[in-house]
Amino acid sequence: MITNEPYGAEPWSLTESSLNLDMLAQSESVFALSNGHIGLRGNLDEGEPNGLPGTYLNSVYEDRPLPYAEAGYGFPENGQTVINITNGKIIRLLVDDEPFDIRYGTLHEHTRTLDLRAGTLTRNVTWTSPAGHTVKVNSVRLVSLTQRAIAAFSYTVTPVDEPLRLVLMSELVANEDIPAAAGDPRTAAALAKPLISQEHMAVDGGRPRAFLVHSTRSSQLQLAAAMSHDIHGPERMATQSESFPDLGRLMIAAEVPAGEELRIVKYVGYGWSAERSRPALVDQVSGAIAAAQLVGWDGLLAEQRGYLDDFWEGADVEVHGDVEIQQAVRFGLFHILQAGARAEHRPIPAKGLTGTGYDGHTFWDTEAFVLPVLTYTKPDAAADALSWRNNTLPIARAHAKDLGLAGAAYAWRTIHGEECSGYWPAGTAAFHINADIAEAVVKYCAATQDAVFEREVALPILVETARLWRSLGQHDGDGKFRIEGVTGPDEYSAVKDNNVYTNLMAQSNLTAAADFATKLSDEARKLDVSNEEAAAWRDAAADMFIPYDERLGVHPQHDGFTDYARWDFQVTSPEHYPLLLHYPYFQLYRKQVVKQADLVLAMQLRGDAFTPEQKLRNFDYYEALTVRDSSLSACTQAVMAAEVGHLDLAYDYLAEAAFMDLQDREHNTRDGLHIASLAGAWTALVGGFGGMRPGPDGLAFVPRLPPGLARLTFRMRYRGRILMVNVRHHDASYRLLAGDPLPITHHGNPLTVGPDMVTHDIPPLKSPPAPAQPSGRAPQPRKTMSGGDPAS
Repeated sequence: MITNEPYGAEPWSLTESSLNLDMLAQSESVFALSNGHIGLRGNLDEGEPNGLPGTYLNSVYEDRPLPYAEAGYGFPENGQTVINITNGKIIRLLVDDEPFDIRYGTLHEHTRTLDLRAGTLTRNVTWTSPAGHTVKVNSVRLVSLTQRAIAAFSYTVTPVDEPLRLVLMSELVANEDIPAAAGDPRTAAALAKPLISQEHMAVDGGRPRAFLVHSTRSSQLQLAAAMSHDIHGPERMATQSESFPDLGRLMIAAEVPAGEELRIVKYVGYGWSAERSRPALVDQVSGAIAAAQLVGWDGLLAEQRGYLDDFWEGADVEVHGDVEIQQAVRFGLFHILQAGARAEHRPIPAKGLTGTGYDGHTFWDTEAFVLPVLTYTKPDAAADALSWRNNTLPIARAHAKDLGLAGAAYAWRTIHGEECSGYWPAGTAAFHINADIAEAVVKYCAATQDAVFEREVALPILVETARLWRSLGQHDGDGKFRIEGVTGPDEYSAVKDNNVYTNLMAQSNLTAAADFATKLSDEARKLDVSNEEAAAWRDAAADMFIPYDERLGVHPQHDGFTDYARWDFQVTSPEHYPLLLHYPYFQLYRKQVVKQADLVLAMQLRGDAFTPEQKLRNFDYYEALTVRDSSLSACTQAVMAAEVGHLDLAYDYLAEAAFMDLQDREHNTRDGLHIASLAGAWTALVGGFGGMRPGPDGLAFVPRLPPGLARLTFRMRYRGRILMVNVRHHDASYRLLAGDPLPITHHGNPLTVGPDMVTHDIPPLKSPPAPAQPSGRAPQPRKTMSGGDPAS
């Protein structure tokens, strides 16, 4: 069985006990630190060797042309690519004139630990130079969750058995060399030297500092990076600061006795703007550093721990019986928090700020997979991400107009809001993103009862997306409302008619828009919503056409899908997955083969539209067709497998989602973490085995554990409360840790939860026969329990 090595299985940390240069790029993604505004890949302090250098600011990007062999009306002309900005991580070391480089000399010890409660990355090294001089190096870094513009580093060097002359060089470096992009379309387009120097300065003195100011060539963004230092060392020590267009450097030379320390604390501040002046940006980052130095290194550590303690109080998941799943779900929650905690009206990219995969774009993944987790664990971060969607409504309206549609059409992939997908069938045609955004809005409103958000964010988004659906679809001769020529979540079936997922989600969108317009009638009138328009939305929702194959007793994914020939899985070799890299789309589009859960996702999100018998038949039918060439699929299959009674299979899919990056299962973790798949581990546990389903009247739970787990305990925030749910094989318990009594349902039975634990039995389950998967595409089995209770 594959394990989480090389990261161990500690419940609250990941520790790499030795350095594997062949896996360096993957570990840089795993050990990335972020706060949603700043992102630092887990590159080594000295900068080299590296897999992919990476320092990012949310929404700092460069434009690039999108070439077409044959252009078409409405095709986007430009793309947007996240860029590697000024690197403030670098601290180089000379040991008696020899550079500290782990590729040379003797590496006695090298450990890195990501602490999920402290929010820090710690590195400990014992190294002997080629000349025989031995030093110990300890570094700790953080990206502050409380001081948005700040990253900080503590770096300590200790000679082991002799006095040594040491030189530290703390740097800001712009326009680093970046490895060329691979042929996989999921990787990013590398942009060489994207930054143009505008200003630089270095200052010696009590706290040596430097700053660099750059602009981008085409997108016309300005960014500033500054650093300042606290220095602790022996009496015999000299410092020098200098700056150049793409380099700021502080050099510290010291003669350090054996067993004594040379230590610096480095504070790095970042800021960017499309509108503010250069002096204002310099003042912004200088002020941020002054505030960070006011509290100092120990103060930043304390603030970070306090922020995370508060988060875990209402978000922790305890998995009893599987120590690796326990580590993985906390790792996932930590990175989800990092992706959105301080984004503050900016998007959450598919890779967060951990790498350049997918050009740094945000997709539907955010609303469909990530924001539901944040809604129930860190709701203000979910509100921020949705507020960004509201801020980009003017761009979405213009996009809809270009397409000849009413309302707003959100971009399939973007950084700033404009459509950046150059492939219509698997891009703009996936109009379901608009309903996904609307669904996330409705879930957030139900979970928080945020009246201001309802008026200022939810209503405008719901109104404009409902207008889109009303203009995109049409009533046929039988009075059914049809949505044709669209692509659902399964990108192996593109530009189809009446995709069930799309139609059901559009139905929810239309209904929610009408409901909100009725509830907020004064605000709706300001958006020119008439009673007739709201009634037209309700009519379209009520008349929505949902295909059903009476012959097979299943829902076809779209019109005619079940009439296609099945893909020949038996002759498809393992090396030919993912299929999109080895077969023409023409072959994929006309066969029964599913890239990722589509109809099955519709059953998860719109369970009210299916009977239990239909869910089981649909699940088993599509299980035999789904190849999971997307990291988004396993968590959905886990949730629905658990619901229909395939608990062992659900456990297998949970592991696949949870270990997507820790075990690099898709061999592309080097490009950044799969944030939606990390969210999927939480969803598989809470939505799958916890059976949690949100509804208009509150939360419903239908919990069931697989044989491989002994107990599951999770916490979630809901309507100003913190609810704790404890699931065992035969019963489940509910208790409020904060807030007023809360009505919920347990296996359909209503109950009220307060500060005292209430326990109810779980009815017995008759498991259905196990379904089949495509040949060679069954998930890796995970059958046995390992370990006991997780450490608290």
